[in-house]
Order: sequence, then structure tokens, then C-alpha cells
Amino acid sequence: MSEKRFVFDSLQDSETIKDFLSSLTNGFDKGSITLSTNGDEIELTPSGLLSFMVKAKKKGSTNKLSIKVAWKDCGKEQKSTDTEIKVS
Repeated sequence: MSEKRFVFDSLQDSETIKDFLSSLTNGFDKGSITLSTNGDEIELTPSGLLSFMVKAKKKGSTNKLSIKVAWKDCGKEQKSTDTEIKVS
């Protein structure tokens, strides 16, 4: 089984990150997310139930927000959890 990775790390302003998250949302709507930079590219096809995790941390003046979404391309149907998260 081969593994393909895509990594992008940079400093961006909040408007650019907002635009990226909007494009990501559009990709979920279409069922296809393509990420590319400097000749590196990966296409993901999210479908079915997806694992969703949000972590937030504040330590002194350092803040961190991590969002993780994971899924398998094929496999058994999983049951949804009725847990909800609110963002304001």
C-alpha cells in the first residue's frame, strides 16, 4: 500500500486562511478536494461518515487551533454520533 503525503506550512493572514477554509468547504460540497503547491498535488474524495476532531490550546501568548478530518475510501458504514460543536 503506497502512501502519498502533502504538507504546506507558512505564515498567512486571517483573510487568506478564511479563503482557504471556504475553498475547503466547497471541496467537501463537491466531494473532491485537490491540494497543490510547488508541483506537489494530492486529490482527496471525502464521502460517507468522516471522523472530525477539533483541538484548541492557549498557553501564554501562544494560541493553537487544530482541525482534523479523516475517513477511509472504502469500508463498513459507521454510525453517526449525535455530538455537536458550536463555533462563535
